[in-house]
Amino acid sequence: MSEEQQEPMISSTMKIVIAIAGVFVVGFAMVGESKQKSVAEMEAESMIRNYANIQGMANQKCPEAVQAATGEQVFFPIRTESDKDTYITLFWEGENVGNGGFKKASCTLKGSLGGISELIVDDNVIISK
Repeated sequence: MSEEQQEPMISSTMKIVIAIAGVFVVGFAMVGESKQKSVAEMEAESMIRNYANIQGMANQKCPEAVQAATGEQVFFPIRTESDKDTYITLFWEGENVGNGGFKKASCTLKGSLGGISELIVDDNVIISK
């Protein structure tokens, strides 16, 4: 008789253990599902990455192009313009104007070209694509 009473206890214990394990599995599934990003979040992240890539490319290529065109090295632009999606334009003022250096320069980089689309030094168009 004691064996008959123990069997239901074991099966009851197993049921409780299985129920607890099931709760954990459902909880992990719900947490995993809620961590998926919405379409709007993914689009915003993509736009930020795109702008950062365009800006990084402009900060690398434009100073080299200005130096090649003017012989002067430029570091930090005085101003930037961008639509934060397709292009960025960097503007510099020359530091050696009295010694024959350039007065102003602008460099526009378009993401669709993957490079400089326009370089203007003292109102002279050097590159235009």
